Amino acid sequence: MRARILVATVLFAQLVQPQACGSNTPQPPAGNQPITNQFTTADGLRLGVQTIVSTVEIPWSLAFAPDGRMFFTERPGRVRVVQSEQLVSTPALVLTDVRAVGEGGLLGIALHPQFATNHFVYLLYTTNGASGPINRLVRYRESNNTLADRAVLVERMAAASIHNGGRIHFGPDGMLYLSMGDASDTSLPQSLSSLNGKILRLDENGLPAAGNPFGSEIWTWGHRNPQGFDWNPITGDLWATEHGNVGNDEINRLQRGRNYGWPIIEGAATRPDMETPVQFFNPSIAPSGASFYPSTRLAQLRGNFFFGALVGTHLRRVVLDPNDPTRIASTERWLDGQFGRIRDVIVGPDGFLYFCTNNRDGRGNPTSTDDRIARIVPVQ
Repeated sequence: MRARILVATVLFAQLVQPQACGSNTPQPPAGNQPITNQFTTADGLRLGVQTIVSTVEIPWSLAFAPDGRMFFTERPGRVRVVQSEQLVSTPALVLTDVRAVGEGGLLGIALHPQFATNHFVYLLYTTNGASGPINRLVRYRESNNTLADRAVLVERMAAASIHNGGRIHFGPDGMLYLSMGDASDTSLPQSLSSLNGKILRLDENGLPAAGNPFGSEIWTWGHRNPQGFDWNPITGDLWATEHGNVGNDEINRLQRGRNYGWPIIEGAATRPDMETPVQFFNPSIAPSGASFYPSTRLAQLRGNFFFGALVGTHLRRVVLDPNDPTRIASTERWLDGQFGRIRDVIVGPDGFLYFCTNNRDGRGNPTSTDDRIARIVPVQ
């Protein structure tokens, strides 16, 4: 299974059983990086930040391999590898047909659940199609930190300079899920003939997964620009972040076949046949990549939902109600204003949170060491 969830393939409706980071899990070396930006959580956990990689260009999505290597995308069109906490100097792939305009470019990355044997790497990126910009899902095979044997899987997704969604992950059911924005066309999220404004569920070859509600690739619909999602390791529920229009950024609990309202409703608005968010934010914080914390390494965080905030320039911790895990008990801002725009956050095989910044994307205020990938570790 993908490293950020650390669970075996099960039916989506089943509960995901708790798992710890055991001695058989590959552990990246602890490293000698200094711990900076120390802080104490609301419940007394003392944490700090170690920078793993610096001066990279707009890292958009992070994924761990079973052997502990980290793969990540840079939006201009490069796939990079971090091995033993060192950036491999030569990119694993340089895309020549990427359209890195506005919010487009090389976006999501996901490793196949059986990556250790098949070495499949999936990418989602923006490019120019025959009739205009499109978002394309492709699959490569990795060998010695190089990607080759390209296969194009899905191309029927419109793209624009904004609202490309772009996150891809394998779920606990072994299917590939993909978040696709409305490509700045508000007519698409409510159309079941379009793949835009949707969460898609595909098999490993990019075909509609068995059990999808409409017989197509669509799992949920009525989305504006969802950029992060993950599964609760305790209940198996799928949660997602979504950019609102003017404010009204959302956290949603996604259920098969449900309509999440855009552009008809958002925020606190309701309609009987549409879903309202579990929580929404005004003013905008621009929530992006998201992960549940599945490990017991930092036991206080187990089952918490984390996401990066771009405009909000912080990492958001979301604590669910233990008596009703469909509800949010509290939220907490970590590293507020300290690292700028945070694009993605995942949990490594060492049980620590890793995040990346996007201060060189034209909307941030980069320092000489941006952009960076860092991890949050306990302070002794």
